[in-house]
Amino acid sequence: NIPTVMFTHPPIGVVGLDEAAARRTFGDEAVKVYRAGFSPMARAFAAHPAKTLMKLVCVGAEEKIVGIQMIGDGVDEMLQGFAVAVKMGARKADFDDTVAIHPTSSEELVTLR
Repeated sequence: NIPTVMFTHPPIGVVGLDEAAARRTFGDEAVKVYRAGFSPMARAFAAHPAKTLMKLVCVGAEEKIVGIQMIGDGVDEMLQGFAVAVKMGARKADFDDTVAIHPTSSEELVTLR
């Protein structure tokens, strides 16, 4: 659960297991993956709007979050808080019960359905 950021353009941030590692560790049946892809509001009307992609990897009936992967503007800054949540054993329901700050890119992870 070591948060890792590649300071590229756009930045890439990961913490925990990726989907393949989760499936190897827990089995296909136990893994549920949530994805989001969007253009942040700051870039929505640009000639070439940059996309942000996010993936939330959960396991078990309680959907414990075991991994998060993100690429896009600002993910280098937002990963730390989500890394704390993963380390503390957060579940998808914990994210669902969180009031999202709007309009932000990080709200996507707490509003995934």
